Amino acid sequence: MKAILVLALCVGSFAVSAAENVRLSSLDLTKMRQGWGKPQIDRSIREQPLSIGGRRFDHGVGTHAKSALWIDLAGGSERFTAFVGVDDAAGSPKASVAFKIVADGRTLWRSGPVKLGQPPIPVDIDLRGVRTLILLVGDTGDGIEFDHADWADAAFVVNGPAPKTIDPPREEPIILTPPPAPRPRINGPRVFGVRPGSPFLFKIPATGERPIRFAVAGLPKGLKLDPLTGIITGSISKPGTYVVTLRATNLHGTASRKFRIVCGDKLALTPPMGWNHWYTHYDRVTDKLVREAADAMVKSGMADVGYQYVSIDDCWMNAPKHKDPMRVGPLRDPQGNIIPNRHFPDMKALTGYIHAKGLKAGIYTSPGPFTCGGFAGAYQHEAQDARQFAEWGFDLLKYDWCSYGEIAKNDPDPELVKLKKPYILMANLLKQQPRDIVLNLCQYGMGNVWEWGAEVGGHSWRTAGDLGFELDRIFEVALKNAEHRQWSKPGSWNDPDYIQIGKIGDARGMGEPIDCPLSPNEQYAFMSLWCLMAAPLFFSGDMGALDPFTLNVLCNPEVIEIDQDPLGQCARVIHKDEDTFVMVKDMEDGSHAVGLFNRGEAPATVTVRWSDLGLKPNLYVRDVWRQKDLGKFKSSFTAEVPRHGTVLLRAGQKKYKPQ
Repeated sequence: MKAILVLALCVGSFAVSAAENVRLSSLDLTKMRQGWGKPQIDRSIREQPLSIGGRRFDHGVGTHAKSALWIDLAGGSERFTAFVGVDDAAGSPKASVAFKIVADGRTLWRSGPVKLGQPPIPVDIDLRGVRTLILLVGDTGDGIEFDHADWADAAFVVNGPAPKTIDPPREEPIILTPPPAPRPRINGPRVFGVRPGSPFLFKIPATGERPIRFAVAGLPKGLKLDPLTGIITGSISKPGTYVVTLRATNLHGTASRKFRIVCGDKLALTPPMGWNHWYTHYDRVTDKLVREAADAMVKSGMADVGYQYVSIDDCWMNAPKHKDPMRVGPLRDPQGNIIPNRHFPDMKALTGYIHAKGLKAGIYTSPGPFTCGGFAGAYQHEAQDARQFAEWGFDLLKYDWCSYGEIAKNDPDPELVKLKKPYILMANLLKQQPRDIVLNLCQYGMGNVWEWGAEVGGHSWRTAGDLGFELDRIFEVALKNAEHRQWSKPGSWNDPDYIQIGKIGDARGMGEPIDCPLSPNEQYAFMSLWCLMAAPLFFSGDMGALDPFTLNVLCNPEVIEIDQDPLGQCARVIHKDEDTFVMVKDMEDGSHAVGLFNRGEAPATVTVRWSDLGLKPNLYVRDVWRQKDLGKFKSSFTAEVPRHGTVLLRAGQKKYKPQ
């Protein structure tokens, strides 16, 4: 009996000694995705000793929201322990994070919102039988400023295979959108605004086998159509609303569509669509690249679904200093006119090239002395620059706050007056020009710009910071932008920044284009969110590297139709749970666009009841991405929504009839 007892004690001792502690900081942290910087071993994101609520820790991982780390446990870990919180070095009351631990698709633990100065929160999780663990840090929906998070003293109790970090599940870039039919289909906006006497330019967007011959019935006096290209030009002298019928004919048939031309004082009656160079070419932009983008917009079919603007962002001017000597030179001529750098030898010829394709040209400047990139701004030359942009032939101006902040500091006026002042000035100057120039207010949402952007003459306005720095937050950015939905209407658009898919550069390093970091599901969600919000659709990827998957995301005409709907409504949001939400948007024809979204780390089943969305029962439902009718649903609809993905629907009392 004594021998058996001794043996049992030995076996027990062996089991205890077999288990070991494996620190989180000993794992390969290069697989951690986070919103800023790189994960730090045994120190904070600012490379200081780990400290939470005044308590120091020798070991752990410092990260920055929004962050995610996938770990393969293979069933070999028994427990995970840690202390979590905002690192004391964050140094700002803006810091707020939320920790969450997901095991095999189930949320095991969450911290709730955590702020700077709170004492460390203990974590002790049973992991027996768990194969995959995800450590998450969220931003509590208020942005990622100062969101320095610590997994302090984080360790696994292991009694089997050692934990190892892994990449998130790989997704194949499946093309959901069917190719365009050979029969013509007319796409893009159904309404178009122009001022009396301004040059009119509109290319009828149409898919279908070429050649296509175009016609327009009821075209107002002063306008003419090129039947081979579908480009309408001229000008209208008499204000009013003109309802015309667009027609496109090829060997397979004819498509027709009613189209309203509103000649008055409003522009951008639907969200502008186009391309902007910034997140691809940064300070490498040239006349040649812009012309190639215009060529690609036509050749790729983007123009056939409604993309119009080819826009130059920063760095087309001269700078006092720059690594590229061809971008350095006098900022203005003796008369005070701004001088493009040597990469742009003839701006008027460039816009003429773009216009000849039926497309429009966009340009950029700042109300300050210098742009964000350190190039010549418009300060004290606003009237000259507005006149110059019009003479060159530009159709859109992005007006970026940048160095104007230094001017505003010395302005004694109230804060809101200071924020409005440069935009009122430029908007009034643009209205005096003999051509229509759409004005985009780029000032990152300061002073609740959505409340007064239209009042000062803007047609769209950025509601937040540069999205290039927070592509991992597309869901949060969209949800925040949708809170301002009451200010979205024809001629007035909330702008959450550009569509960044395909090949883009790293915003922090302004590097050469590489594959965007978003998964295929995230790219589908990105486009769906922007269309449901009636956001401007400006692609900012590499037009010279468009691939079939990227074009499939950008060019589904039924998806774009949701964005371009003449009602101009931003969808309302219905939250289902922590990870899933639904957006619903009323359409002009009485139907409804419905988006089911899952920002969680595992697939989720989402059910929407028509009554919860304020919709009537017995609705026909269509899968918009797949362009497929799903049937009639009496009171609800249920779908499996992939990780970080979407299901985009169109629901109505009648079946949707594609053209």
